[in-house]
Amino acid sequence: MGRAFEYRKAKKMARWGKMAVTFTRIGKEISMAVKSGGPNPETNTRLRLAIQNAKVANMPKDNVDRAIKKASSKEDKDFDEILYEGFGPHGVAFLVETATDNTNRTVANVRSHFNKCGGALGNSGSVEFLFEHKAFFTIDISGRDIEEVELELIDAGLEEIGNEEGESYVQVGFTDFGKMQQTLDSLNIPILSSEKERIPMTYKEDLSEEQRADIEKLIERLEEDEDVQAVFHNMSDI
Repeated sequence: MGRAFEYRKAKKMARWGKMAVTFTRIGKEISMAVKSGGPNPETNTRLRLAIQNAKVANMPKDNVDRAIKKASSKEDKDFDEILYEGFGPHGVAFLVETATDNTNRTVANVRSHFNKCGGALGNSGSVEFLFEHKAFFTIDISGRDIEEVELELIDAGLEEIGNEEGESYVQVGFTDFGKMQQTLDSLNIPILSSEKERIPMTYKEDLSEEQRADIEKLIERLEEDEDVQAVFHNMSDI
């Protein structure tokens, strides 16, 4: 399993450890999916994948149904998806994905989180180039030969395929997300969940425990912000 898989796994475990925050984020994703493609998961790929992610996170079906119903209402708020870039303490690079109905509030809060933790919010393009934008699918290939599946997925942009604890993972570039999803559907390979991740191309190594604690404090503050959907950084997990 490549380092990108390890990075993704560590972040997902940490992210899903906070159930209430996770449900809020998935609810926003459901809302944005409904507004962009309608309330029918059979014809709305983004919504279908959001619902699958909700199941993996053990989000109650009633919550999912309410989120879809609310998003279908004309009175429901629209969310803007904005990416913020910056440096945390000790030179660690950060990307912060947000979904907000009030951009002034969000940028003020994100800047405050960085400032209070010894970091600084940067300009657009100051950090993003340090990360690769990837997409991951967790799939069920029970009864299939993984090497044959690999050959079938190459034309869809497959970069890597792996298996752990009975679940198989597929990695593609972000721009191949839709193509891979369609190919998996056409091959009748069930998609159990999907994530879009920003993987560091280089990692900040050799940090002391105290330095790591400083960085983790900023991560925690950002991830607790209700407008933040995902936080990415290049601190090594080793």
